[in-house]
Amino acid sequence: MGLRKAQFNLAQAAVHLATPPKSNRTAAGLWKAQADVRDRPAGAVPVHLRDRSYGGARELGHGEGYEYPHDDPRGWARQEYRPPEVADRVYYEPSDRGFEREVGDRMRRQEPEG
Repeated sequence: MGLRKAQFNLAQAAVHLATPPKSNRTAAGLWKAQADVRDRPAGAVPVHLRDRSYGGARELGHGEGYEYPHDDPRGWARQEYRPPEVADRVYYEPSDRGFEREVGDRMRRQEPEG
């Protein structure tokens, strides 16, 4: 596809990126995450997320306990994907205004019980 046709796709992308609801909560979350990367210990990749496709990986326990979210009828699995050093950290907290209220409601509906 040349520029003559691609210009419409590029224009659509520009409009899409320029018009969604915006909030500084996303930027604040990004900055908190970046600070953690800079200031906290990195932590190891949780064992259940480690590659088990190479020889000896299974013996090391790599991949053990991984739950594939798409196998669950709810589409999510109650498992932690972050290292313990940052597992309790919250980076994005939607406001209670506008579209973010809907995002917050959706996030609360997906919180695991118990």
